[in-house]
Amino acid sequence: MGKKIKKDLEAPPKDVFDPLAIESKKAETAVLMLQSPEEEILAKSCEALYKFAQKGDENKVTLLGLGAVESLSKLICHEAKTVRRNATMVCGIMAAHGDVRKLMQKLDMIPSLIARLAPEEDTVVHEFATLCLAHMANTFTSKARIFEVNGLEHLIRLLGSPDPDVEKNAVECLYLLAQQLSLKTLGSISCEAECRLALKESQALDHLLKILEAKELNDLHVEALLIIANCLEDVDTVQLLQQSGGLKKILTFAETSPLPELQRNAAKAIAKSAHNAESRKIFHEQEAEKVLVELLASDNNGVKAAALQAISALCANVASKDVFSKSGILQIINLLSKDQAEVREAAAFTLADLTTGCPNNAAALLEADRVDALVNLLTDKREGVIANVCTVLINMAAQEPLRIALQSQGVMPALAATLQTDSSLVLRKAIFTAAAFACDAEARTQFRDADGLLHLVKLLRSNHDEVRRNACWAIAVFANDEVTASELYRLGTFDVLQEMNLSTSRRNSFSELAENKLLDNNLSLKYNQKGHLSYGNLIKDRFYDHGRLKPGAKLPSLEELSKQMLNQSRAVLLVNTTVPEPVTPSPPPVEDKPEPNPGRSPSSHSRSASREKAGRNAPSPVDDKQELPSGRSPSQSRSAHKEKSSSKLKLKVKKEEEKIKEDDEIPPVKIQPELVPQIIPWHPPIDQELIDYISDVTRTVLPLPHPREQVVALAQFVAAKMGGLVAEDRLHEFSWELHVSELKYELQCNIVPVGRIKKGIFYHRALLYKALADRIGIGCSLTRGDYGRAWNEVKLYDDSVPAGTKAPPEIYIVDLMYQPGHLMKPASVEAERYQRI
Repeated sequence: MGKKIKKDLEAPPKDVFDPLAIESKKAETAVLMLQSPEEEILAKSCEALYKFAQKGDENKVTLLGLGAVESLSKLICHEAKTVRRNATMVCGIMAAHGDVRKLMQKLDMIPSLIARLAPEEDTVVHEFATLCLAHMANTFTSKARIFEVNGLEHLIRLLGSPDPDVEKNAVECLYLLAQQLSLKTLGSISCEAECRLALKESQALDHLLKILEAKELNDLHVEALLIIANCLEDVDTVQLLQQSGGLKKILTFAETSPLPELQRNAAKAIAKSAHNAESRKIFHEQEAEKVLVELLASDNNGVKAAALQAISALCANVASKDVFSKSGILQIINLLSKDQAEVREAAAFTLADLTTGCPNNAAALLEADRVDALVNLLTDKREGVIANVCTVLINMAAQEPLRIALQSQGVMPALAATLQTDSSLVLRKAIFTAAAFACDAEARTQFRDADGLLHLVKLLRSNHDEVRRNACWAIAVFANDEVTASELYRLGTFDVLQEMNLSTSRRNSFSELAENKLLDNNLSLKYNQKGHLSYGNLIKDRFYDHGRLKPGAKLPSLEELSKQMLNQSRAVLLVNTTVPEPVTPSPPPVEDKPEPNPGRSPSSHSRSASREKAGRNAPSPVDDKQELPSGRSPSQSRSAHKEKSSSKLKLKVKKEEEKIKEDDEIPPVKIQPELVPQIIPWHPPIDQELIDYISDVTRTVLPLPHPREQVVALAQFVAAKMGGLVAEDRLHEFSWELHVSELKYELQCNIVPVGRIKKGIFYHRALLYKALADRIGIGCSLTRGDYGRAWNEVKLYDDSVPAGTKAPPEIYIVDLMYQPGHLMKPASVEAERYQRI
């Protein structure tokens, strides 16, 4: 057998890194090693950092700067127990420094620390996790976070730990949390009046004020102030704090505190208490207005909103409102343009309170040159902002200069656009705001041009009662001029209002008013629909009597009636004495004179221009009609001149062709562009006879000393102008129909001015009487009957009643046909005969 050979040792794999022992003398290296994937390196690095952090606060700050906390926040949840334990130890030691705690709070490490309190964790982990939580429980935010993640349950369980350090840390953490919990409990129960009384009797307010004065308890200040805020709802507590000086301390503390949440709660406390008149007076004496104005300059939006709410509450006190108008209103106006919607809404709400019943504050908005900001907010996405701005605009609309300024900024088109929203709150406010501005004719025109009337009429069919009610009120205001009233009728407003007033569920306190206003400012429509004009309905120019309409038909406008072909219907009676203003034609555009051509004489240029002008101004074939000799037809005339004209035309064409050849090389002359024809507005025909009638009755009837004499004289005048006395039994022979038909044919129109009628019956004479009586101040009504009947009623006092005696006037019907000037009692037989066929 051969010799036995000894087996060689196996060589290490080529792809494995040989272990390397590293010794580091710098903390930076240990922090970098926290990123290692090896558990042993992580554990040793944490152990080294723990020893380093124990040596002092400077080392903690150094580790904070090196980014150790960010890495440790992840390692306390590492799967390896050793790494988890050592990382928790480092966190427990470093949490003693305030800056480290802030970063831990920002990194939201509390849930991870609470997880380290689980029973399966080592006692060392419990000790340093509770230590870290005890340090962090000094701040209000960390306390709230511990409550959120149910840390209280784990801390209470650890009170039974065998390790005294764990027990100590848990007790300390619970103590800090218990203070917060106690204040939260008091904050809840202090909402009840009986509990507030018990707190006051036990002098709890003094203890709460001491907590506010202790700077080391700043994490409890917010909760303590909330309890005080609840107690301030009682006037007795406010008076007590005022006498003890506590109220002044609270205001000073709110003004100087660096905590935004505390300032917000202080402002809320003032707002709660200011709902009582006596409390508002006390806060005014303590100069609370100054504190609230200072809070408006805060960088925190919540503080600004709370301060604005408190200002609104104090505005109920006139003295406080005066203070804000002098020192705070400009700041509030500037907050309207803030991006934060809560602040904008609160600012608008506060301005609404400041301007209510205070014209000076409303004028201050104009002085601040921020009217445009108010108008722009009508397009805000937040409905509360728009509603509050509308209240401000309503308060401003009471002053004419402010109305004019807002109109110039486009408030009416903006309101018209706002009416397209679906928000009932916005609609209620916007409609009412539009009505507040509608007292100006220009504002009504702007609203009408922006289609605001169309949106307003649609809202009459709203299912929201208050929206319908406000829409009716707005229409009653907008219908204050004839143009707007006519436009509202065209949009179907009258039909909707009639339907609404017949409904017991949709009718409201303003629907009937709106219908009456619409008719009173469109008397042609009123007389057509109601058949009656009262004493106060004064007939003005452009009034027309169309007669009755078929059910469901709409009353055409005068312009529409003027375009209709002649028909067999009764003539439309027109009252119009207005002479239209002449239309000034636009000046012709200035043309550039062409430069003279060196090879062309001035005379040839002028001849060419004359030809061009003649060509442009040549009469059309329709207009080029000349009067022909009698007995000679146009065809005979044309044939007689045909041959002669033809030879002349050939000669003329030949000359023109030769002239064109001479001018071929001459540059063309720039022709003046034709004038754009102006659109001339339509005007109804002028009643010159009616103008003369008004002049006559003003000269002859008006100077009569007694109203009865004026009534009789006017009746006789009207009868004389329209055919005179007509016997009742001869009425059928009074050929007024032929006369009126001749007038229609003469005018080539169905509209006949009432003064042109020389043979008129009841409804012609009654209309003329009313038109003349209204011009000279004789009060009378106009009522239409059936079959062409109409009559006037007048009110006259009995001559037998002694002067100075209060007696109701007597009503008479004026006879204009059978016995012109005769006065009849409405209930008499002769009056009944006058009114019937």
